[in-house]
Amino acid sequence: MFKAITEPFRHQRPKFELGEGTGIFSRKSNVKAKNWSATLRRIWSYLARRKGKLSLVLLMVMVSSGLALLGPYLLGTAVDDFLMDASRSGGSGGPTWVYFLIGLAIVYVLQALTTWLHNIWMIGIAQETVYRMRMDLFTHLHRLPIPFFGKRQQGEIMSRLTNDIENVSSTLNSSAIQIFSSVLTLAGTVSVMLWLSPLLTLLTFIVVPLMALGMRWITRRTGPLFKERQRNLGELNGYIEETLSGQRIIKAFSQEERVIREFGERNAKIRLSGFWAQTISGFIPKVMNGLNNLSFAIVAGIGGIMAIKGYISIGVIVIFESYARQFTRPLNDLANQWNTLLSAIAGAERVFEVLDEEVEAKDEGKAVKLAQIEGAVTFKNVSFSYEKDGDSDTLEGISFQAKPGEMIALVGPTGAGKTTLIQLLSRFYDPKSGMITVDGRDITTIQRESLRSHMAFVLQDSFLFEGTIRDNIRFGRLDASDEEVEEAAKLANAHSFIMRLNDGYDKVLKEGGSGISQGQKQLLAIARAILADPAMLVLDEATSSIDTVTEIKIQEGLQRLMKGRTSFVIAHRLNTIRQADRILVLKEGQLLEQGSHEELLKQGGFYSDLYHSQLKRAAL
Repeated sequence: MFKAITEPFRHQRPKFELGEGTGIFSRKSNVKAKNWSATLRRIWSYLARRKGKLSLVLLMVMVSSGLALLGPYLLGTAVDDFLMDASRSGGSGGPTWVYFLIGLAIVYVLQALTTWLHNIWMIGIAQETVYRMRMDLFTHLHRLPIPFFGKRQQGEIMSRLTNDIENVSSTLNSSAIQIFSSVLTLAGTVSVMLWLSPLLTLLTFIVVPLMALGMRWITRRTGPLFKERQRNLGELNGYIEETLSGQRIIKAFSQEERVIREFGERNAKIRLSGFWAQTISGFIPKVMNGLNNLSFAIVAGIGGIMAIKGYISIGVIVIFESYARQFTRPLNDLANQWNTLLSAIAGAERVFEVLDEEVEAKDEGKAVKLAQIEGAVTFKNVSFSYEKDGDSDTLEGISFQAKPGEMIALVGPTGAGKTTLIQLLSRFYDPKSGMITVDGRDITTIQRESLRSHMAFVLQDSFLFEGTIRDNIRFGRLDASDEEVEEAAKLANAHSFIMRLNDGYDKVLKEGGSGISQGQKQLLAIARAILADPAMLVLDEATSSIDTVTEIKIQEGLQRLMKGRTSFVIAHRLNTIRQADRILVLKEGQLLEQGSHEELLKQGGFYSDLYHSQLKRAAL
C-alpha cells in the first residue's frame, strides 16, 4: 500500500513576519496558559502503570529515610549512655561500645543499600514511562491531519520528541524520588525533634520563613525563565531544520550571512534565558547553606546554655545538630529539585499540547473499505476554504467528471487551487460544500486509508527514505517480492541505472535520496508507484528540471504507469499534457475552462493565452 508523502501537500505555510529578532524564517509564538496540576496528573497516569514496582520504590524510600533518622538518634544516645557515663565513671564502655559501633555501621550500610535499590528501580520505571510517552507522541503525530504540520516547523516538533521528553526523563530518574525522600525525611525529622525538645525545634524553625521567602522570590522568576528557555530551544531547532533543508535557496540568493545573523539572534535568546534561569536558581543552594549555618549556630548556642542548666543532655544537642542539618538538607534538596521539576513540567506540557491536538477526523460510522475501484471521479459543485471563517474560498463551485482510465490535466497560475483539488480527492481536507464521488460513491462513505491505498503519487520533488533502493521501491507495497520490485523498476526504466550502482538494489541511500540525481529519484518514485498498482494516479510535473535523455525515460515510465489508470496531472509546462483526455483550467479557485488541448486552443480563452505565451518564452 502506498500513501502520499505529506511534505508536498503542506499548503498552509507558516506566516513569516519581519521584526525585532525575527527574519525570513521566523514566526510569532503563541504561548498558551499552562496547567501544572493537570500536567502532573497526566505524568502520574503513566507512572501508575507500574504501581507494583513503584510501591516497592516508595517502600525502599521510606526505609532509607527511616534509617537516615535512626543513625543520628543512635549516635546521640551513645553520647549520653556511653561517653558521658564513661567519663563520669572513668571507664571506656567495654564491649558494649563495640557492639554499638557495629550496629551503627549496619544501619548506614542498610541505608546505602535501600538507597541504591530505590534509585535503580526508579530509573527502570522512569525509562519505561518516557518510552511510553515518546511512543504515544510519535504515534499521535502520525494520526494528525495535514494542516497540523503545515502550521509548524518540523524542528520544533522534533524538539518535543527529543529535548522535552528528555527533560521529563532526567527528572523522573532522580528528582521525583529525591522530592519524595526529602518530604519523608523532613516529616520524620520534625516529629523526632518535637519529641526531644519543642523549644529547640521552635528555634530551628526560625529559618523556615526566611527559606520560604527566598524560595518564593527565586521560583517566581525561574519558572517563566525555564519555560522561555524551552520555547526558545524549540524555535531554534525549527530554524536549524528549516535552514538546513533550504540550503540551496539560501545559497542561490546569497543569504548565508543573514541566516547566520538570525541564528545568532535566536541563539542569544537561549543564552540569555538560560543564563538568568541558571543564575537565579543558583541562589538556592547559597541561600539554603547560609540559613542552614544560621540554624546550626542557634541550636548550638541555645542548646549549650540549656545543657549547662541541666534542661537537656549533651546527647540531645548532638542529635539536634544532626537533625538541624537534616531538617534544612531536605528543604535544600526540595529547592534544588524544584527548578528541575519546573523544567520537566514545561517540557511535559509541550508534549501534552501535541497529544491534545485533534487527530485526523475518524471515518464516518458507515464508511466502508473497498477491495478495488474503477477510478471514476466526479466533483459536484465543490467549494473549499482553508480558513474556517474565511471570506474567500480557495476553490469555488468546481464540477467535472473523470472516467476510468482518463488522463485529467490541471493547469493554471500559482494559487489557482490545483494542489488543493488533489488534497480534497485524497481527503486530506473535506470540502466546505458540494460532493466528491469515486465510482459513484461519496468519498466520505469510504475509509480514508482504503481510499488512499488506491492512489499513488509521483511528485516534482520525490521523497526517498534512508535505506536501500529495494526498500524504497517496496514502500509502494510492503509484501512485494524481490522479483516484483525489480520488474517494477524495469517498467519505470530504472533498472539499468540501478544495476550500474555499487551494490545495485542493495545500495543504501541517505535521507532524501542523496547520492543519486533528481532524474534517478523520479524513476524510483515511478517504480514505487507501479509496484503499488493503484487505480488513480497524481503526477505533479514529474519531469520538471530534468535533462532531455532522462526526461524521455521518465515519460516512457509514466506512460506505462498511467495506462489503464485514472490520472490527475498537475502541469506547469503545457506542452507535456497535449495528450490529456481533459484539461481543467483553474484560476483564483474557479474552473474557467475544460476540454481537450485542441478544443481549448480553438476557444481562444485563458488556456490558449497561457499556451502561446509559453511558446514565445521557449523560443527566446
